Amino acid sequence: MSPAHGPGGAPAAHLHARHRAVMPEWLSLYYREPLELTHGRGRHVWDAQGRCYLDFFGGILTTMTAHALPEVTKAVTEQAGLILHTSTLYLDRHMVELAERIAALSGIPDARVFFTTSGTEANDAALLLATSYRRSNQILAMRNGYHGRSFSAVGITGNSAWSPTSLSPLQTLYVHGGIRGSGPYAHLSDPEFISACAADLEDMLGQAHGRVAALIAEPVQGVGGFTSPPDGLYAAFRRILAERGILWISDEVQTGWGRTGDHFWGWQAHAENGPPDLLTFAKGIGNGMSVGGVVARAEIMNCLDANSISTFGGSPVTMAAGLANLTHLLENDLQGNARRVGGLLIERLRAITAGFPVVREVRGRGLMIGIELVEHDGSPSPEAAALALELAREEGLLIGKGGREANVLRIAPPLSLTVAEAEEGASALETALQQVQCTIAGKERP
Repeated sequence: MSPAHGPGGAPAAHLHARHRAVMPEWLSLYYREPLELTHGRGRHVWDAQGRCYLDFFGGILTTMTAHALPEVTKAVTEQAGLILHTSTLYLDRHMVELAERIAALSGIPDARVFFTTSGTEANDAALLLATSYRRSNQILAMRNGYHGRSFSAVGITGNSAWSPTSLSPLQTLYVHGGIRGSGPYAHLSDPEFISACAADLEDMLGQAHGRVAALIAEPVQGVGGFTSPPDGLYAAFRRILAERGILWISDEVQTGWGRTGDHFWGWQAHAENGPPDLLTFAKGIGNGMSVGGVVARAEIMNCLDANSISTFGGSPVTMAAGLANLTHLLENDLQGNARRVGGLLIERLRAITAGFPVVREVRGRGLMIGIELVEHDGSPSPEAAALALELAREEGLLIGKGGREANVLRIAPPLSLTVAEAEEGASALETALQQVQCTIAGKERP
C-alpha cells in the first residue's frame, strides 16, 4: 500500500477533503495532515498507512485500560450477539451490577446512579438535579473550567476558547482556585492560596442573590491544561458551601477511575469535609464505548417531579463493556500502576525539560500530565504546542493539547502503560521539544 493511500487504495488527502465537505468547520482535527486510525492494541495504534504510534492521549483520556482489551472486546461481542438495545424502560442486569459497583466506589452515602452516553450529558443531568433540588439556577463554576458542549454545559464553561455563546439558562458565578500557577493568588503559599480563594468564595456568596444551587468543579482541569489547586481547596470550599446548603458537584469525567494515581477519584485529594453531593463520570469507564453518568445522594437523585428516561444511556452493550473494563482495572490495580509509572514519567519529563526555556512547567499527577510551553518572554505559546504535537507524531508518539491559550501538551496514556513505554514516550518528547526549543530560540534572533 502506498504511504499516500488508506485502506482500499483511497488517498488519505481525499478522505480529508470529503470530511471537510460534510463536517462543520469548527470540528477540529489534529495535525496538518490528519490521521485516520484504523486499529489498536495495548498502548499502540496504527494509521491507515500502517504506521504504528505509541498512544499518550487515549482518544482524549477515554481508552483507559488498553486498546482492544480482550475482556472488553469479549463482553461487547457476546452481548451484541444477544441483544443490542432495550432502553431504561426495562431491567438490565449489567446496568444494575455496574451501578452497584460505582455507587460503592463513589464514597457518596446512599448513592444512586443514572447512566448517560457522555460526560457532557452527565454534567447536564447533574445541573438539572442540583438546580431542581435547590430551586435555583445560580451555579458556581471555576475559572478556566470545562464541562462539555451542551447549551447548559457551555453556559458554565470558564474557558473562552470553548465557550461559543454567552447565552445560558443558568446564572454562572466564577470562582478563583482552579489554576495554581497564574492569576492574582499565584505568588502565595499553598495554605495562603487556599485561604485567599475561600475568602473570595465567601465574598462572592455574600453578593449573590438568593439561593445558589451548586459548585461544579473538575479536581484537575482537563481541557484547561491539566492544572489543579493545592490539595484541600475543595475541602475548604465544601465547608463554606455546606453551611449554606449549597451542593458540590465533582466533575470526574477525566480524573476518575484512578487516573491521578494517588486517588480513585479526584475529589479524594479534597476529602477533609466529606465527599461531594454529586459526582459525574464518563470517558474511561467505557474504554471507548459511550458511557457516562451521575452519582448522587438518593434525596438529590430522586428530587425530579417529572418523568425521565434514557434511550441510550445504560444500553446492554455499553454496560457489559463498562463492567468488564472496571473489573479489569480493579483486579490489575491500574490505579497503582498509574501512580508508579506516572510518577516515573513526570520526573523523567521534568529532568529532560529542565534546560528548555520553552517549557514553563511540567505538572500533573499519575498518568495525567501537562507540559506548558511559552515564548522566550514567558507568554503562552500555542505555536510551540502545535509544533510539538506535529514533531511528536513524527517520532511515533500521539499526545494532546489544551490550556487557555492551547499552549499545554496533554499526556494521558492508558493506565496499563509500562515503564519501558513511558521511557520510549519521554525520549520521543525530548527529541520533539529539542526541535521546538531551537525554533523558539531562532525567533529571538534579529
